[in-house]
Amino acid sequence: MNNFIIFNDMSFLYNIVINCYILIIRIASITNPQARLWLSGRKKLLFKIKKSVYKKKNIVWFHCASLGEFEQAKPIISEYKSNNPNHKILLTFFSPSGYEIEKNNALVDWVFYLPPDTKSNSKEFIMLVNPIKAVFIKYEFWFNYIHELKKKKIPIYSVSSVFRSEQLFFKFTWWANQLKNISYFFVQDLASKKLLNSININNVTVSGDTRFDNVLSNSKKSEEIELIKNFCNNNDTIICGSTWPADEKLLIDYISKNHQYKYIIAPHEMNRNLSLQNKTNGILYSNATEENIRDSRVLIIDNIGNLSKIYKYGTFAYIGGGFGRGIHNLLEATAFGLPVIFGPKYHKFNEAKELIKLDAGISVANYSELVFAIEKFIDFKNSISIDYVKTKSGATKKILSVL
Repeated sequence: MNNFIIFNDMSFLYNIVINCYILIIRIASITNPQARLWLSGRKKLLFKIKKSVYKKKNIVWFHCASLGEFEQAKPIISEYKSNNPNHKILLTFFSPSGYEIEKNNALVDWVFYLPPDTKSNSKEFIMLVNPIKAVFIKYEFWFNYIHELKKKKIPIYSVSSVFRSEQLFFKFTWWANQLKNISYFFVQDLASKKLLNSININNVTVSGDTRFDNVLSNSKKSEEIELIKNFCNNNDTIICGSTWPADEKLLIDYISKNHQYKYIIAPHEMNRNLSLQNKTNGILYSNATEENIRDSRVLIIDNIGNLSKIYKYGTFAYIGGGFGRGIHNLLEATAFGLPVIFGPKYHKFNEAKELIKLDAGISVANYSELVFAIEKFIDFKNSISIDYVKTKSGATKKILSVL
C-alpha cells in the first residue's frame, strides 16, 4: 500500500514538473527567441498531426531531442526504410534547433515538434499516430508517452543511450520502474549495460554509437565546396566548429597572434557573426567570392548545414561547447582524419575520452594549452582518427537485427 502511495505521489510530482516547465518556457519566450520557437511550433500541434497522419498505417515513430540526436537516428532511419519500404517514418523533436533545421528532411515522411509530455497530450498523440513501434534516441525518456505506449503494447526501443550512476534511475525506485517499460535498450558502452542490469533490466545490447556509422558514410560521399577549397588553397587550416563565446574569446586571441594558419569559424549561433568578423578581420561566407576569398585569412560560416562537409579541408579542428554544457560533435571532424581540440567539460562524452587516450584529441582550458595542442598536432597522422571511426562503426546493423 505504501509503495502504491509513493508511486502515485511521484507520478503526480512528475506531471507538476512538466507543467511548471511549460510555464517557464512561456515566461522565457518574452525575451528568448528559442523559447518563442518552442511555443509557436506547438500551436495547434495535435490538430496538425491529426490532419497529416490520422488513420495512416505502419507508422514508425522516431523521437530526438535535437540535431545531435538526429545524427544518431539518421543511419537507422535510412537502413530501416530500405528494409521496410511499406513503413512510414514520423520524426519528432523536442528542441527548435533540431526541428527548424530538419522540418523538411526528405528522409522521413513527417516531422513535428513533440507535444509536451502531459497525460492528455500523450494519450491523444499515441491515438492519432498509432505507431507500430517507437524509437527514442539517447537521453529521451518521456514517461507519460512511455506509459501510454506500454499500455497499448507498442514496442519501445531506446537507441544509442548512455547511463551514468549519478542519474535518478539508479537512486530511486520510481525512476527505475519507468525504464522497465522500455522494450529494449541499445546502449553505447558496457558500463551502461551494467548499470541497467543493476536495477534488474536485462533486455540490453551494447551496440555502440550510430553516429560513427553516420559520419563514416558522410565522409565517403562528401561533395566539394569550391569556395572553401579556394579559401584553404592548400594552406594549413584550423576548422572551429560550433563555437560559443568562451571558445571564441580563446580563438580570437590565438588568431591575432598566429598568422601561419587559415581559420574557418562556424559559430553555434548566428547572432555573433558580425562581431566575429570585426574581431578577426574575417569575411562572411555569404559575402565570399572567388576573387576576395583567397586573400582572406579568416572565414566565418554564416549558414547552417555545411559544417560537416567543411572538415575535409582542415588540418586541425577545434570543437566548441567545452566551456559550457558540453562539447559538440567531435566525430564529424574525426571521420576526415583531423585531430580534435576542445574545452574542459568533456567527461560525459566517451569519444572525447577515447580520442585523448589515442593522442587524437586534447582538452584545453586556456591560451597556453591551446598553443601546446596545436603544436603537438603539427605532425599528426590522419589514419589514427580515421581508423578509430572505422573500428567503432557497425551499431546500425546490430540495432536493425532486432528493430
